[in-house]
Amino acid sequence: MMLSSGLIIPPPMPRLLTAVDRTWPAAAVHRVGPWLVREGRGGGKRVSAATAEDPVTERDIPLAEAAHRDLGQTPLFWIRPGDEELDAMLAARGYKVVDPVHIRAAPVSAFPEPELMFSFPHWPPLAMAQDIWTDTGIGPERQAVMMRACGPSTCFIARSPEHVDRAAGTAFAAIDDDIAMIHAVEVLPKQRRQGSAHNMLRSAAWWAQQNGAEWLALAVTQANEGAARLYTSLNMGVVGQYHYRSA
Repeated sequence: MMLSSGLIIPPPMPRLLTAVDRTWPAAAVHRVGPWLVREGRGGGKRVSAATAEDPVTERDIPLAEAAHRDLGQTPLFWIRPGDEELDAMLAARGYKVVDPVHIRAAPVSAFPEPELMFSFPHWPPLAMAQDIWTDTGIGPERQAVMMRACGPSTCFIARSPEHVDRAAGTAFAAIDDDIAMIHAVEVLPKQRRQGSAHNMLRSAAWWAQQNGAEWLALAVTQANEGAARLYTSLNMGVVGQYHYRSA
C-alpha cells in the first residue's frame, strides 16, 4: 500500500502470517477446541505448531498437548503478535522460546532486475535443486511441503558468477494473493558469498511481479546474521516477528 505522501506501508502482520501458512502448508490441520494443530509429518516447526484461534485458558493447553502427542509430535506452539497471555502461560509451564523469527518484506518493484543467466525460475524442481536442498539439510519431508502450496509456485537455480556451469543454490517461492513468500533459500557452502542468494532474491521479485504479486516476503530466524545482512542489502526491512514455545 502506498499513501499519498509516498510512504509505502507493508501488509499487516496477520496478512503476512496467513501468507506464510498458505505458501508453506502443513500436511493436515486439526481443530481441537480453540486450537489449530498442524500435522507436519517431519516438515519442520512451522508446519507442526499449534496456534490459538480463539481465546484460551490454562485448561485448554492440555488439549493441544494431547493432540500433538496423538500425531507423534512434541508439543509446540506458534506465538504470534496478540498471543502475549498465551506466551506467559506457556512460560509458566516451563515451555522454552525456540527460534525467534523476523518477517521481512519489500515491494517487488523495488528490486533490481535479475540477470537470468545467474538465476532462473522453473517448476517442478529439477533434480539438481532437490540435491542442493538435501545437501543443505532440507530433506524429503520439507521438500514435500513445497508441493502442497496452492498458489503459483516456483523454485530457482542459482549459478555462481565465478562458475556459471555449476548449480550453486536453490530456493522456493509461492504466491498468496498479492504476497510472494520465498522459503528454503540455500547455497552450497563452497559457493557462498559469490552473489547466488542475492541473484535468487532478485529473480524471485521479478517472477512474483510477473505473476501479479506486489510484495516479496520471507521468514528468517533472528539468529541468522548472514541472512539478515543479505536481506537488508535488498531493503527487505523487518515488518514483524514471532517465535515458538516448545515443551
